[in-house]
Amino acid sequence: MDIIVSSTSSTPIYEQIVSQIKKYIMNGQLKEGEALPSMRTLAKELRISVITTKRAYEELENAGFIVTVMGKGSFVAKKNLQLIREEQLKEIEYLIEQAVMLAQTNGIPFEELLELLKIMYGEGHYEK
Repeated sequence: MDIIVSSTSSTPIYEQIVSQIKKYIMNGQLKEGEALPSMRTLAKELRISVITTKRAYEELENAGFIVTVMGKGSFVAKKNLQLIREEQLKEIEYLIEQAVMLAQTNGIPFEELLELLKIMYGEGHYEK
């Protein structure tokens, strides 16, 4: 698991860690029950504070992506497909909201935005 953080990004480091670990879990690169590096190990590898990795792991645990077992470490939680789907829908809703606001600001009518969405979705631009 490669995590890359940027100190020059406007996104806080702990959020960068959270989003990358979520991505690894959602795309199957991190499997159910797989151990994550200890907070100290990850902090050392990334050359950041243990407090930062602790906050990232707490966020992941609160969101249901990992479980922490005292004295044993943190592990990928059993996949809750409903939780993962809800997380993805939240992100999609946010991005669509941004697109709608930009379209409204620039006078692009709903029908044109909808047509653009249909074209992009139908052509499979972003299929994995």
